[in-house]
Amino acid sequence: MSVSPVKRQKMESALDQLKHHTTVVADTGDFNAIDEYKPLDATTNPSLILAAAQMPAYRKLVDDAIVYGKKLGGSEEEQIKNASDKLFVLFGAEILKRIPGRVSTEVDARLSFDKEGMIQRARRLIDLYKEVGVGKDRILIKLSSTWEGIQAGRVLEAEYGIHCNMTLLFSFAQAVACAEAGVTLISPFVGRILDWYVANGDKKTYEPSEDPGVKSVTKIYNYYKKFGYKTIVMGASFRNTGQIKALTGCDYLTISPKLLAELSKEHVKLTPTLSVKEAQACDLEKIHLDEKAFRWHHNEDQMAVEKLSDGIRRFAADAVKLERMLK
Repeated sequence: MSVSPVKRQKMESALDQLKHHTTVVADTGDFNAIDEYKPLDATTNPSLILAAAQMPAYRKLVDDAIVYGKKLGGSEEEQIKNASDKLFVLFGAEILKRIPGRVSTEVDARLSFDKEGMIQRARRLIDLYKEVGVGKDRILIKLSSTWEGIQAGRVLEAEYGIHCNMTLLFSFAQAVACAEAGVTLISPFVGRILDWYVANGDKKTYEPSEDPGVKSVTKIYNYYKKFGYKTIVMGASFRNTGQIKALTGCDYLTISPKLLAELSKEHVKLTPTLSVKEAQACDLEKIHLDEKAFRWHHNEDQMAVEKLSDGIRRFAADAVKLERMLK
């Protein structure tokens, strides 16, 4: 549908319309992008921090983190680990000066199968934020959506009041287990699901409504709303604006600066595709997953198994690159 130039000036951008129906989150470690698009929240991960840390503008944060690591002493490995955690927190604290909501900070992906290790590292990050005057109510701790990660999230939420963002989520089983664990938020990955289907199937292009990633998030959203789970659904890892527009009405969407820019220039009418009312009318059955059932159901989804392990390896590799840079 083409819109006349006069009407276009009056019509809000797709981004502004999206903000009426969905909480928009910036998926970046770059402060300038956050200043420009004014999201409520922001998410970071090792890959985003690595990219930002290499920009000259953020050199001082890197230097401050190194000084901190050296000051705490210990072996070189311990100093680098402490400097790395400090760098994540320094970025998060700077981002929080620019947004009214929360920032997501990721626990090292190399701990993805270590429940106790994730709990300890999460508490450490919260302590580091406290040192710079940031309370835990403004932080979401990101954990991999492995069984161990989900159970770490359960403990952090229930025993320590630490809010968690479950990341690298690809299967319906992961979403159900996260809801049952009572975590604050999940980040189902839309774009990486699409990538897998394009790479492994005959079909190379999808209409947004038929996009496998969009369909996955839609099913999760409908399930959560039908059965009254409080966990927030935040679609993540988008490849194009069509995917984003097809999820209008989702609780939260975390979007890269590139796609935020595209949405801010688009002037098409957006109508919500997801709603609590429609979700409650859906024909879905409630299921319960203990560890054995979770592992079986997740394992039945080849895409989810491959993308979860691939995602953990990628984030771990970027964490190693970041440590090398600090070293």
